[in-house]
Amino acid sequence: MSSAGSATDLDQVILPAIPPAHVLSGQMPALQVTDRLHRGTQIVGRFETSGLAGFKIAAQGRPLRVRMSLSVDELSISGWHTGRTEPVSTLPRLVQIRSQGRLRQCVLLRGRRSHAQVAFDLPAEEIPDDGLICVEALDIMEGDSVCEEVRRAVGGHVMPDGAAGLRIDKIVFEEPPAADYDPDTLDGCRCELYSLISAGGLANPNRQGVRLLRSGMFVVNPVLPGTFGSSERITLRLGTRAEPASVIPATWRRMTGELRWLRHATRKALRVAAPSVERILSVRDGNTGRPKQRMNGNITELEPPSPAGSPLLVIISPVQGVIPTLESGTSH
Repeated sequence: MSSAGSATDLDQVILPAIPPAHVLSGQMPALQVTDRLHRGTQIVGRFETSGLAGFKIAAQGRPLRVRMSLSVDELSISGWHTGRTEPVSTLPRLVQIRSQGRLRQCVLLRGRRSHAQVAFDLPAEEIPDDGLICVEALDIMEGDSVCEEVRRAVGGHVMPDGAAGLRIDKIVFEEPPAADYDPDTLDGCRCELYSLISAGGLANPNRQGVRLLRSGMFVVNPVLPGTFGSSERITLRLGTRAEPASVIPATWRRMTGELRWLRHATRKALRVAAPSVERILSVRDGNTGRPKQRMNGNITELEPPSPAGSPLLVIISPVQGVIPTLESGTSH
């Protein structure tokens, strides 16, 4: 056995992954560093709590586009890795996705079976010479990139330790394409699939149509250059839907729910069922001022500020028995 400095001829040489690199398992050599992430075989890994994954990628002085698929399932609960699990929370999760120390996007995940898409670009100057790209998942209450106004606004409305059990199903590192083709208008579900918004995650990525906003809030994320929403002017069309009576216990509450449904149907017939946005907060900077919205019959047309610098948290005024919806998004 020979040696040179601290290395020996028994050391395994780990070569960086060459873009386009699709990391589908935690056993792939590209995953070099983990902090509170359990490596998987069929997935990249699962976070114990807020944590980090580091990937070695041969960027060679070029920018990279990072695309991630995240999800939660029955194991996505606090303490899953110790066997001392806590009761399942019915509150949604609000998680920051950071890379190279900077906040990139936020995801809102609701329920036990939901999937979220994350996409962001890394300029060449943010990628070190050794090619180590770090991706973090942090609960909204942690770190230094979230203003206190946002934390106060979501306190008690989102699950504590939202990163517990969060899965990285897949992560892709590739060169940004020269141009992407996107339509001018996307329905609510497509807006979430494109990572423009995050409203609870999609149980079925192939679903299309109206997106129910059961959490009463959603996130508008910074988008990739040349893709849907990158024109900096977006119009989101919001509507409402009556809470189905079937989800209300079969007591006098169900009768009350049916009366709410009739009341909402009457309001729709009179074209006064449009929702109202209470406020829009920059996750980094706080209040963005009075929301720019206009009622048009049963639809509210919302023009959020450009989310280029930080994700935006949109909070909708609650109305009992009514679920707000995202009908569509239009990029101008």
